[in-house]
Amino acid sequence: MSSDRDEYLRSVTVGEVNPLNGSVHLADYDPRWPAQFEYLAGLVSKALGARAIRLEHAGSTSVPGLAAKPVIDMVLAVPDSTDEPSYVPALEQEGFVLRIREPEWFEHRVLSSARIASNLHVFSAGCEEIPRMLCFRDWLRTRDDDRQLYERTKRELAVRTWKHLQDYADAKTAIVREILHRAMEDSR
Repeated sequence: MSSDRDEYLRSVTVGEVNPLNGSVHLADYDPRWPAQFEYLAGLVSKALGARAIRLEHAGSTSVPGLAAKPVIDMVLAVPDSTDEPSYVPALEQEGFVLRIREPEWFEHRVLSSARIASNLHVFSAGCEEIPRMLCFRDWLRTRDDDRQLYERTKRELAVRTWKHLQDYADAKTAIVREILHRAMEDSR
């Protein structure tokens, strides 16, 4: 399994694969995170204008009171995430670097900024993953019990030693699915 995982990471990573080989640093919620998102969103908007169909703060840094890796996660919808020439060069002009290209998972792309630790998750407009990510965020913003459950789980996992950061992310899948199921059932 590990060699399959390593091979997958090599196949989707643009540039070097940087192993973690350690635990994950979680920081208590930082009230500066929304402002950091706004700064980065300004860079994305400047670069893309109307090509940025939707841009949202997502992930744990977007949930007040939730501990998180101090990395700003953003979700960007563009007309076609496979059409990298239509958005990547403009984002590179603003200091973003393409790091991940996942054709098998919703044609997902990830760019990071050298200015602020961040992950800009790019999907095509209409991708079904976008509303799931935002539903999860919105649920955690309003549900103390599930926010606390998620944080406990993250803290338990973060202290373990992980070969890759993605291994930690994958280990959270079961709790994310459980919470997301409740959120989606509630929204029906």
